[in-house]
Amino acid sequence: MNLQEFQTKVYPLKNKLFRFAKRLLDHTEEAEDVVQEVFIKLWKRRDLLDDYRNVEALAMVSVKNLCLDKIKTKRFTVVNFEDHRGFLENLSDEQQPDHDDLISGIHRAIKMLPEQQQMIIHLRDIEGCAFEDIAEIVEMNENAIRVALSRARKRVREIIANMNKYEYQGN
Repeated sequence: MNLQEFQTKVYPLKNKLFRFAKRLLDHTEEAEDVVQEVFIKLWKRRDLLDDYRNVEALAMVSVKNLCLDKIKTKRFTVVNFEDHRGFLENLSDEQQPDHDDLISGIHRAIKMLPEQQQMIIHLRDIEGCAFEDIAEIVEMNENAIRVALSRARKRVREIIANMNKYEYQGN
């Protein structure tokens, strides 16, 4: 793979890789460093990239592994989903507070999930990855991904319902 092919096939993944790293690390500079490390590794292996079925999945797995290594050494919060508010831009001012509270509750609920379920929800519901790609990234089979995603979504609904119940009782 030459420079032009690398720039057209691999470089466009930078934003997706960064968002994934940022969610796992909750630290912008470290996420940038991880993405840069992954690009360097991919560039060094550019002659072998054509042998891979899915270069994007390879890049995502590399980001995941580097992030998990950093998390294990630092032991701090894994995920911050607070950046996903783009769809709220078109809401009126009177609708905004209710949706902000709901989004905040969803983010808190997701943070209560096990790390693997957090990754699966992020990859599927935020990044829109296919089950096949998620299976390759988190190294699980597709059926296990579907079950974990279903359980994670169910748990998020339960947590939000309990939050709302306590808020309602408190008023």
